[in-house]
Amino acid sequence: MTNIEVTRNNNESNANLLRRFTKRVQGSGVLPRVRSIRYADRTQSHYKVKQKTLKTLRRKAEIAELIKLGKAVEHTRK
Repeated sequence: MTNIEVTRNNNESNANLLRRFTKRVQGSGVLPRVRSIRYADRTQSHYKVKQKTLKTLRRKAEIAELIKLGKAVEHTRK
C-alpha cells in the first residue's frame, strides 16, 4: 500500500488541492483494491462446511419430529 502525499503550491486554493489529491488517489489504484477486499470472505474448511450441513439436517429433522407430534406449527410460504 502506498501513501499518497500532496504539497500545497504557493497560490493554490483548498479546493484545487483537494481535487489534485483525489486525482492522485484515483490514479494510484488504491480504492478499487480496497473495495474488492472489503467484503471478501475466507473459504471455510471442508470440515466446517460439513459440520454446518450436519447441524442444519439435524435441526430440520428435529423440527419435522416436533411438527409430527403436534408441538410445533408448520410454517407455509405464501
